[in-house]
Amino acid sequence: MLKLFVPGRLCLFGEHTDWAGHYRTMNADILPGASIVTGIEQGIFAEVEKSTIFEMHSDAPEISDVWHDFSCRMNENELKRVAKSGSFFCYCAGVASYMLEWYKVGGVRIRITGMSLPIKSGLSSSAAICVLVARAFNLLYGLNLNTLGEMNIAYLGELRTSSRCGRLDQACAFGVKPIMMTFDGDEIEVKSLNVRKELHWVFADLCAEKDTIRILSDLNKSYPFASTDEEKNLHKALGEWNHEIVEKAIELMASGDVEALGKLMTDAEDMFDKYIAPMSPALWAPKLHEVLHDPQIQPLVYGGKGVGSHGDGSVQFLARSSADQQQLMDYLNAQGMKAYSLTLHPVHTVRKAIIPVAGFGTRLYPATRTLKKDFFPIPCADGMVKPVILILLEELVKSGIEEICLVLGSEEERIMYTDFFEHPLSDEHLRKLNAEAQEYENRIVDIGKRLHYVYQHEKRGFGHAVWQAADFANNEPVLLLLGDTLYRSNTNKPCALQMIEEYEQYNQLMVSIHSVPLSDVSHYGIMSGVWEDKHHTILNVSIMSEKPKASYAEDFLGVRNAEGEKEYYSVFGQYIITPEVFEQLASDIQKADAAGDTTKEIELTAALEAVRQKSGMIGVRLDGVMYDMGNPTALRRCVSEFAR
Repeated sequence: MLKLFVPGRLCLFGEHTDWAGHYRTMNADILPGASIVTGIEQGIFAEVEKSTIFEMHSDAPEISDVWHDFSCRMNENELKRVAKSGSFFCYCAGVASYMLEWYKVGGVRIRITGMSLPIKSGLSSSAAICVLVARAFNLLYGLNLNTLGEMNIAYLGELRTSSRCGRLDQACAFGVKPIMMTFDGDEIEVKSLNVRKELHWVFADLCAEKDTIRILSDLNKSYPFASTDEEKNLHKALGEWNHEIVEKAIELMASGDVEALGKLMTDAEDMFDKYIAPMSPALWAPKLHEVLHDPQIQPLVYGGKGVGSHGDGSVQFLARSSADQQQLMDYLNAQGMKAYSLTLHPVHTVRKAIIPVAGFGTRLYPATRTLKKDFFPIPCADGMVKPVILILLEELVKSGIEEICLVLGSEEERIMYTDFFEHPLSDEHLRKLNAEAQEYENRIVDIGKRLHYVYQHEKRGFGHAVWQAADFANNEPVLLLLGDTLYRSNTNKPCALQMIEEYEQYNQLMVSIHSVPLSDVSHYGIMSGVWEDKHHTILNVSIMSEKPKASYAEDFLGVRNAEGEKEYYSVFGQYIITPEVFEQLASDIQKADAAGDTTKEIELTAALEAVRQKSGMIGVRLDGVMYDMGNPTALRRCVSEFAR
């Protein structure tokens, strides 16, 4: 049995541009639609499992007054009949009928365990239930759909009902985070957005009346071609002027200018009222404007605007603080509205890194009798010969990392690092260097100021080594590099920086990946999943298999490339570890100790897989080359190729 949560959604900017952008299929002069949408904290909680039929049950007290259990055979005609019935279950049946028709799946049993998402309030409860059903089929039957695929099926399933949902409604599939959606004809692109400071939203059902069908009918009369000045202005308002607002909003969210973001909301509402609202009498919204201009509200907010199709449906505000957010909710509720909070949290920029270097280097014996493998010299492209550890640390500094923790095997090993990074050369040796090399000596000492040290006194596996740095991580995301692996970027961005920038987009456990030949999969941990982007750089990981046989990998682990061919992906050697991973490592160690198995190896892979099952994992295909120099053959290749 799987537990799922799908939130409702709130359109922050760019309402109506999803359907307007679709008209590009008829008029190429129309600009693509652009919206900023986020999942909200309210949503649908459910438990799902396979069944011989399609059935829906509920234990959620929030919908007990409108709910009755429902079941239907997995029969296409029966499901389509229910989809057209207009009942509470029509959306679910629409998605189930699509799944049956195109994927030939069996049934599912869905039990709603909680529903904090209000119904018919402009927050897309219908889209959320459609995404929930699509995700249940996808996960239970291993369909390997990515998030965009689930979203599209939820949309197509809802179209089988009498509803006429917009394309942005299914943005709830992407969870509680802001995204930019671009609507170019039939094509949709989704991009995660950065949030630099905490944003305290309040949105409320005005508990008035609006006619969404009339609004859409009136606005659609101006498309695909504008014939009057008013219609031309409508095209601009949903086109170029909206693009300017959306681009500015993205910039302000990333920079943390909350006050300017609130003012932009008010400006967007003014533009809507001037150029869009006059096109439909149903957009006359006295209650909305009364609330937006309420003098009791103004001191609590930076700005506000309507929601979704507008009219007297819902309102949203950007509060000045968490205290103002709560005060505003209390006030709106007291005025007879239904208010809800949404707090968008900033993505933690990765500023710390860990490099375990506690291993002896058995495969490089006897050189490792006197020199740790991370001090082996490597010729570099700048003409210098540098130890491995210095190359790694320079990559981290170039990527913006502020603090670095080295996991050593003992206190005695620290002497080698402190001698190299903390003790300047003697004057005698320094005078022998040219001016450029003397300046470089200062850079080495500066790197040493960023270093911290922890020790793995018991050799209990790679995961145990990483866990030694838990206090250093201090509940922050950290970048993890391997101490015997070098990375050379094919671009002007170091591989580590490529990882960090993707983390800021997705805010999720990440593993770098690269393709390996099918003949070599038995030597690696192999990951499979579905691509989240059209460039095939972001993999939503659904399977991790340690050193699988080639036959198994060929059957179950292949990932299709742009040409439709199977590729096989292994770890590239860089990770961004979230606090949940350290919690899992601590649990694994505690369980082993409680069982008296104090010699059991604690593997990082097992902890990653446990976290992946709970909250997902992203694989990032970096634009670079990895050099494993942990064995003689690999070291030879690294020395001969790294400087190229």
